[in-house]
Amino acid sequence: MIKHKLSNGLRVVVEKIPSCRSVAFGVWVKTGSRNEQAHNNGISHFIEHMLFKGTHRYTAKDIAEIFDGIGGNVNAFTAKEYTCYYAKVLDEHLPVALDVLSDMFFHSVLDEDELYKERNVILEEISMYEDTPDDLVHDLISRAAYGEHPLGYTILGTETNLRRMKSADLQSYMQAGYTIENTVISIAGNVGDDILETVDKYFGRFSNHGEPPRIESPVFAGDAIIQEKKTEQNHLCLSFPGLPIDDEMSYPMILLNNVIGGGMSSRLFQEIREKRGLAYSVYSYHSSHLDSGLFTIYAGTSPKQTGEVLHIIIEVLADLMNRGLTEAELAKGKEQLKGSLILGLESTNSRMNRLGKNELMLGKHDSLEEMIARIESIEQRHINELMKRVFAHPFALAMIGQRSKAVESFRRDQLAVRCAN
Repeated sequence: MIKHKLSNGLRVVVEKIPSCRSVAFGVWVKTGSRNEQAHNNGISHFIEHMLFKGTHRYTAKDIAEIFDGIGGNVNAFTAKEYTCYYAKVLDEHLPVALDVLSDMFFHSVLDEDELYKERNVILEEISMYEDTPDDLVHDLISRAAYGEHPLGYTILGTETNLRRMKSADLQSYMQAGYTIENTVISIAGNVGDDILETVDKYFGRFSNHGEPPRIESPVFAGDAIIQEKKTEQNHLCLSFPGLPIDDEMSYPMILLNNVIGGGMSSRLFQEIREKRGLAYSVYSYHSSHLDSGLFTIYAGTSPKQTGEVLHIIIEVLADLMNRGLTEAELAKGKEQLKGSLILGLESTNSRMNRLGKNELMLGKHDSLEEMIARIESIEQRHINELMKRVFAHPFALAMIGQRSKAVESFRRDQLAVRCAN
């Protein structure tokens, strides 16, 4: 891996993979919905859309036709703490991708007419999202967990905010957030020794410096939000405080998540779906932020079974706390972690993502050997300590569907009481 700073201070990370013919390239910016305020929530995502709507050199159609013409793809996504613009092309077409993506990054017009049209596109995206309760409930659980903190904001924003945003608002936000200090270029694939010179050609002119974003650490609110909706299923989420992105217990957390609800052999899947047939979809995941995290469990089940499913989830967690992992689960969990890690490195896209996110959020990169050593070092005591830490708080709860007295009256501090005893 090559880690380099251009003369203007822009960070570039490169991983050469001579055995492939593709190159994945990403521009990572450390700004997302967390960096917004209540009045402009949604602006990060709006900017992401608008950068594809044309520059002084290329129209939106030109951008699409250029990448189609070289058999590549270009896209972007906005997250809570960052935005990424990326492309994947054949190695011979990397200069084309760099040219177009850099022009989008520096010279997007942000035309008012295009902004009006794209606003409607995003409003349709919001409507589609709100019609998908098994997606929307994950936004509700963030709000239940984080309250009014920006980590509880939706990434898409609100209709009210979007309708009042003007081109000048987007430009001002980009001037403040799209700075050299906030930006990382990551590249993975078959690149030559002149790659840094090539990147400098297109990004060496970047001159917008600024202060790192100021963020306020959240306090876990642990609220309950129930949204009534006429649905065939109740969509239920519960969240516990998780770990920040650089926590030393991150690997035990991934292993614990896999055991609880990370796959078809997980305890929740086996107990709720396979053994009892109470849900089609049940799973867990852990999301990390700079200074916090959430461990979340989701289940979709019929209204009359919702209380029972919630009770079983807590009983599965309680049993795990009382008995710990089996030796087989610990051994399997380590192999699962190593397998997913190594398989994930076979794609130039996944390598580019790992490089960009690690540099942007952590400023460091563990080698494969170091990561495997950390996985192998996980012991039962680490998992036990982690469970006491994560489950020591009453959980946050979110549900979309028909009201359930069993859910509304459920004691959300049961695991916390057990941790205290």
